[in-house]
Amino acid sequence: MREFTAVSLFCGAGGLDLGFEKAGFRTLWANDFDADACKTHQNWSNTEVVCGDISKVDIETIPDSDVILGGFPCQGFSLSGPRKIDDSRNALYKHYVRIVAAKKPKIFVGENVKGLLTMGNGQVIEAIIDEFSSCGYNVFYKLVNAKDFGVPQDRERVIICGFRKDLGISNFELIVPNVEPMCLRKALEGLPEATTDEVCNAPYSSRYMSRNRKRDWNQVSYTIPAMAKQVTLYPGSPDMEKVDKDVWKFGENGITRRLSWREAAAIQTFPKEIEFSGDLTSKYKQIGNAVPVKLAECVAIQLREILLEKGE
Repeated sequence: MREFTAVSLFCGAGGLDLGFEKAGFRTLWANDFDADACKTHQNWSNTEVVCGDISKVDIETIPDSDVILGGFPCQGFSLSGPRKIDDSRNALYKHYVRIVAAKKPKIFVGENVKGLLTMGNGQVIEAIIDEFSSCGYNVFYKLVNAKDFGVPQDRERVIICGFRKDLGISNFELIVPNVEPMCLRKALEGLPEATTDEVCNAPYSSRYMSRNRKRDWNQVSYTIPAMAKQVTLYPGSPDMEKVDKDVWKFGENGITRRLSWREAAAIQTFPKEIEFSGDLTSKYKQIGNAVPVKLAECVAIQLREILLEKGE
């Protein structure tokens, strides 16, 4: 198999990287600010993982590669929290632009939340496209749902793909693959029974109880969040019951609990044997912030085919 290389910025635990590796890419170098996430990445990869502030990394130390990957931080764009156009976390994509401009990979890939598309009445996504275009790239983006890519989860995300203009890619649309849908039963099959130290037992807030938080075994999960206490319920929990507008309660016939971190990781399509580093809160955070591995793999397969067609 022809091997292509990748560099990963804001790599986290490496969901994006792992998906690309499954499709035939080799990650040469990766960076993240979160020490636990970097350790998790090193648990499964042979990649050089540099832990620290990307703004302080010497570009000369970053190797050249065919592709640069970047799930740049998205909290400032999220629909689930305050959305500030001047949020300092939104500016981190500028470091991504700076590195892409300097290293000139054939392709770059970005991933972000749905809220990116409406942030600043569309000004943010247009600014991102304009900046990458001025670096010499034809840029395309698409809103996708991970459940259409073999991920057992409702998770809408924006995938941004940029092609260096000399490749001559003037039209590109991410194709939804013909893959078998995955449900929670299949996703969690084979996992051992969760232990108490693997499950967040924090009190349930009024925000948590404002809507249904349980999906059944034959369905896909709700979005896996980064905040441990907001993680949705294990499908074996009793059904929740609606009490009033924006008020729900737990069912009484059985034990109610959140998904364990291992179950959340499986729903994000991480291999079940991967060990996440850090305390319980950190594990949930890494998993919730990750790009689902299967989604990343599907994107990578399409991009690899383009590189092969272009003779790269």
